[in-house]
Amino acid sequence: MSSPDASDLARINYETAKEEFEQGRYRQAVTLLEQASALSERASPLGGDIQIWLVSAYQSVGDYPAAIGLCRQLSRHPNWATRQQSRRLLAILEAPRLASRPEWNVSIPDLNNAEVAQPSDRKGANPTGGRRPPKPRPIREPDPIDPSQINRSDNQFVWFALISSLLILGGLIGLS
Repeated sequence: MSSPDASDLARINYETAKEEFEQGRYRQAVTLLEQASALSERASPLGGDIQIWLVSAYQSVGDYPAAIGLCRQLSRHPNWATRQQSRRLLAILEAPRLASRPEWNVSIPDLNNAEVAQPSDRKGANPTGGRRPPKPRPIREPDPIDPSQINRSDNQFVWFALISSLLILGGLIGLS
């Protein structure tokens, strides 16, 4: 088996970096993307893609000067798609920051170091750990209907429909 060449290593690092980025591990993504960029032909479409991802990774770790500088370089990239994407990213990166109040932000606590709760720790927990099956709901019988209270005068439509159907059937049989 032959050893992978630089472009294969660049592609491997690039794919791994995208996975790291999507998992929120931005620093690892930056390292892998920088390695992939060094191993790839920067003027190629793949080199442009790697560097576009690197811009996003720089932005994610808060390194805006590096992201803006690389984005400006990419706006002169030989690949048209890379140039277009870098110009869009540059417009976002250079846009004025909107002021926000702390109450507008939601902070998500880090639960990595939290203790795992045991089922017995829950209030009212079943000590055996099993779930009890839900109690069946009683089926309510409908109230009986008094036949003397049924309005039979509305049934004239049924008779009309029945007679009309018979006449139509009779006409069709007579025609055949």
